[in-house]
Amino acid sequence: MGPLNGWDDSEHTAAAGTRVHAGLLGPPEAPALVCVHGLGCSHRYFLPVARALRRDARVAAPDLPGFGRTRGPARTLDVRGLSLALADWLRATGRGGAVLLANSTGCQVVVDLAVHAPELLGPVVLVGPTVDRNARSAPQQFARQLANQRREPPRLGAVMVPDLIACGPRRYARTLAYMLADPVERKLHHVQVSAVVVRGGRDPIVPGEWAREVVRDLPQGRLAEIPGVGHTVNWSAPTELARIVRPLLGEVS
Repeated sequence: MGPLNGWDDSEHTAAAGTRVHAGLLGPPEAPALVCVHGLGCSHRYFLPVARALRRDARVAAPDLPGFGRTRGPARTLDVRGLSLALADWLRATGRGGAVLLANSTGCQVVVDLAVHAPELLGPVVLVGPTVDRNARSAPQQFARQLANQRREPPRLGAVMVPDLIACGPRRYARTLAYMLADPVERKLHHVQVSAVVVRGGRDPIVPGEWAREVVRDLPQGRLAEIPGVGHTVNWSAPTELARIVRPLLGEVS
């Protein structure tokens, strides 16, 4: 496939019972970096950080089944279903052991991956990991999301709206319910690799207290906070996030 929306290339792989689409950017011989999107998102909102790392990494940003350009099953996948799909794609593409950069609910998918397929993890970067166990209800999360909208660059909406439409309200609502019910804090000890929790300093979805709790439960975790930005650090502070990711690439080169 040819270039797509600013990416160098577009890849489709038979995996997880579908054809998984991924955007690709960077030199093929560079260390692999896999981006795992959040709820209602796709590969598209990882483009700024992929561009910031285009000389350092071969970035692959897959669309999980039911999101972006990847057709999903009629039945909405839960957290385990999404992490099994990611595992199947990592194996099919030979990207096991890559650095995993996840945002928001994508962090839950990566943490769940560590439970059943730890051999597929390279170092992980958890950007705005959800769901805060002290706000595990839809009304609380919607209120935090509304507050966060005022802290994100306006252009992010232009990227997100088409992805939300592609996902559809039914799949979005069911996936949200699965994410809210996922006790991610009980699984963090399975992440037995280098792990950086990245929090935007103005992120209302992931308060500082929750981010610090996640770090405490990670065997090799540390916290990096980027001042002045909200939840979607991969879009709003790509240069700063790239500085955090770059040293981890040396662990898989």
